[in-house]
Amino acid sequence: MKCVLIAVGLFVFCLSARAQQNYDVSLIDKSLLPYASAVVRDEQVSVDVKDIDNAVYHIKRVVTVLNKNGDDMARIVVWHNKSHVIKSIKGIVYDQFGKPEGKFSESDFKDVYAGEDFSLFEDSRVEYYLPANTDYPYTVECEYEVKQKETLNIPGWEPSSEAGMAVEKSSYTFTCKPGFNIRYKEINLPSGVITGTNKESLKTYTWQINNLKAVKYEPYSPNADKYLPMVKIAPEKFSYDGIEGQFTNWNDLGKWIYDKLLVNRQDVSQATAEYVLQLTKDISDPKLKAKKIYEYMQGRTHYVSVQIGIGGYQPFSAADVDRLNYGDCKALVNYTRALLKTVGIESYYCVVMADPGRKISLIPDFASMDQANHIILCVPFKNDTTWSDCTSQTLPFGYLGDFTDDRTVLACTPEGGKLMHTTRYNAQDNTRDRKAIFIINTDGGLSGNMTTTFKGTEYDDRERVISESVVEQKKYLAHHYADINNLTIEKLEFKQDKSMQPVTTENIQLKALEFASVDGDKINFMPNSTARWGGAPKRVRNRTTDVYINDGYNYVDEIAYTIPPGYKLDDTALMVNIKKPFGNFSASVSVNGTQLVYKRRLQVFDGTYPKDTYPDVVDFFQAVVDADGYTAALVKAN
Repeated sequence: MKCVLIAVGLFVFCLSARAQQNYDVSLIDKSLLPYASAVVRDEQVSVDVKDIDNAVYHIKRVVTVLNKNGDDMARIVVWHNKSHVIKSIKGIVYDQFGKPEGKFSESDFKDVYAGEDFSLFEDSRVEYYLPANTDYPYTVECEYEVKQKETLNIPGWEPSSEAGMAVEKSSYTFTCKPGFNIRYKEINLPSGVITGTNKESLKTYTWQINNLKAVKYEPYSPNADKYLPMVKIAPEKFSYDGIEGQFTNWNDLGKWIYDKLLVNRQDVSQATAEYVLQLTKDISDPKLKAKKIYEYMQGRTHYVSVQIGIGGYQPFSAADVDRLNYGDCKALVNYTRALLKTVGIESYYCVVMADPGRKISLIPDFASMDQANHIILCVPFKNDTTWSDCTSQTLPFGYLGDFTDDRTVLACTPEGGKLMHTTRYNAQDNTRDRKAIFIINTDGGLSGNMTTTFKGTEYDDRERVISESVVEQKKYLAHHYADINNLTIEKLEFKQDKSMQPVTTENIQLKALEFASVDGDKINFMPNSTARWGGAPKRVRNRTTDVYINDGYNYVDEIAYTIPPGYKLDDTALMVNIKKPFGNFSASVSVNGTQLVYKRRLQVFDGTYPKDTYPDVVDFFQAVVDADGYTAALVKAN
């Protein structure tokens, strides 16, 4: 007890002593201010592995916020659950002159549930704190400690985690016993690790960085690991919730997952096995047989998250899902594999980083558990590998969408883990094709029908709204098609083809009073009434990163307007045609008798392009914006 009191006293003393450090904003080196919204004045991160099931994560961080864009960079977020226990949190807020304005402690933090609304079993929580400062600049100093009862997930280091953040000094120290071995991956670091032994004969690994300038925000920038510094760490041996293991590569990790988390969890009831065999007995094509089983799984289960203890990594048994009719991504993939196994179809349990906005792949030469957040299904048919997400009750078999497409994943097999790559949907696959036939009357009113088809990653663009009531569907689409003034949707219908090449079709019958403006004998309206581009990206001087386009797409629009008899186009017809390595755009307006036809095609190709391409990207999308704003002026012919 005496030792504990001494340790607590030292902690309080040290924090008080640090409070005397001078965090006057004027002391920041002027070279760190360009593009910076916040500056990390001092960061000291340490991870001390005391045993295979006992690690202490300690961080002291001082951040000066220069403007409102840096507020979130000073936010303190500490994740915790029964395996990650917060031991202490303290901090001080300073004004621009480095004078203390107030202290805060754990009691000032908000503690919120970190799981999903549809979670059934989940103990993940987050404590967070953001000073309510409106006078800039200000400085936040915080120090906290978390005890980890596992070593599978070792916190890494990101001294500058986002654009707009400069760093005066930051360090990361990993300490462990001589018999505990780690692997590490250094990314975009100016200098490497310093290894050594401390006075307790413990191994130490230290990284540090000083005077790191802020990276300016650049639209269409690559993933952070392409330009921001970071270190990833993984253990060779570990313990998680009482289960021990070891790995040095993806094959080992996949083998551990299979042997320790999946084996003996694939039995279903005899009744279910017999039903599945009967369900598929007349289907000879293995892929169609798998599709039938997948749809059977969808029809009798629903998604519920389970994230307690080893449940964060180990699925419910197939028998439990069969009995309870629910499970999380892990459990539903495991259950589907069990059903497929019943009819002799091999499948893989695959670990993936799911993110609809960024395609993030597992690092091929560095295996670690923290690179993934989701499980999907792979069915390796001969010459036709098929992927599916088992958490959705509506997505078709063989469809991933942009949540997990085009990235490297880990397939866990009895022989071990193997890296595979999910389906890539290119621009031609990701098509939104719209055709409309409208009538404009002399009062400016609009009426007609419009049909839109969605394919590839665009297929599930209407997925959320399809399950809503007709009233909510119309409300959503009225907002989506807000460029049609005074829109009223008279009739609406959705159809979905859930074949191997799925298609969503949207049919709308509509009208809109005063859609066009009428001024005497003139009628003005924008022919692109359904797909105007929001805006061009900002221009960036001296760009430093390559141009990265995450998703390709192909948007096609054709609208035929029947105009009042006796009217003609009183302006130059629209005609735009642009071709670039990263995309194509064309738009045209033509008039033939009483019909004005508007055609538009926007194609953007995913990929990485040289940084000097960026001005062309800006000009390209500005041309799209300009063409989309074209106004057709109709006048009565003499």
